[in-house]
Amino acid sequence: MAYDSFGSSVKRGFLAMPVAIRAIIGINTAIFFAQILSSFIGISLIQWFAFVPDPITVVTQPWRLFTYMFTHSLLNPFHFIFNMLWLWWMGRPVEETIGAHSFFSIYLGAGLIGALIDVIVSLLGVPNPVIGASGAVYGVMVAFAMLYPRTPIMLLLLPPLEARYVVTGIIALDVLLLNSGGNVARFVHLGGALGGYGLMKFRQKGGDISLIPRYFDYLYSTHLSKILSPLFALLNVSVKTNKDGRGVKSSMHSWRANQTQSNRNRTATRRGTASNTAGVSDAEILEEVEQSELDTILDKISKSGYNALSKQEKKTLFELSKRKEP
Repeated sequence: MAYDSFGSSVKRGFLAMPVAIRAIIGINTAIFFAQILSSFIGISLIQWFAFVPDPITVVTQPWRLFTYMFTHSLLNPFHFIFNMLWLWWMGRPVEETIGAHSFFSIYLGAGLIGALIDVIVSLLGVPNPVIGASGAVYGVMVAFAMLYPRTPIMLLLLPPLEARYVVTGIIALDVLLLNSGGNVARFVHLGGALGGYGLMKFRQKGGDISLIPRYFDYLYSTHLSKILSPLFALLNVSVKTNKDGRGVKSSMHSWRANQTQSNRNRTATRRGTASNTAGVSDAEILEEVEQSELDTILDKISKSGYNALSKQEKKTLFELSKRKEP
């Protein structure tokens, strides 16, 4: 029973994540477990997924520019765990502010720029293979600090510090340790931070950083859905095509539909027992009102996107989502 309860809690927590973060953490986790399974038969996925900062390898095996940021070493599982925790912790408010498509761009763009900078630096020395989401996560951290610079962050044994100081301190530490040796790809970290900063600045000036992810959404909805649907089903990311071939239904909308149906079931149950009781409580009525308000906001997001919400609607969405976390 305890195991079932824990498993259900993990599943609810995973499904409550924003769409992009859920997909990114899901892919990282799937690859990590695939590495574990493949190691039993003597196959190393790192051999195929790691990024080698060499111009020839970049040209002949370009997929490594992206696969490395979803791959971690089995010898250091804490690298994987902490990257995913930081991604979830700092990434959630970022995605809720800029949207899933733009968040994908920050993650992938920061990781890509970090890898390319490492190529340039490696021309001066011996190129070492790189794995890990750290460069991409650095980009997300910078995005968080730019959006919420004064948000206090609690660190171990330290008083609360504003996000801008914490992120600046982490980056400064990487700069100070550039010549310290070891297996830490610090230039990838710094390149990722630079990539996140550049993309956010471009967005702040009115640029559209969601263009490429939206194109892949279109590509998926028109051509790739039959091929990739089984994979996304495993990750609980549901994507469906409308009749015009352009509509995309994300897992957030599926979550909304499930929440709405669940709420209707609860309401029907309460109405069915109303004749035997004095009526529903104030708390139950408030819950139904809040659920209705949340449904209205999520419907607006599905039709017009997150940016179409007013400031009050964004605030309401954030507050209601926090209350409904398991």
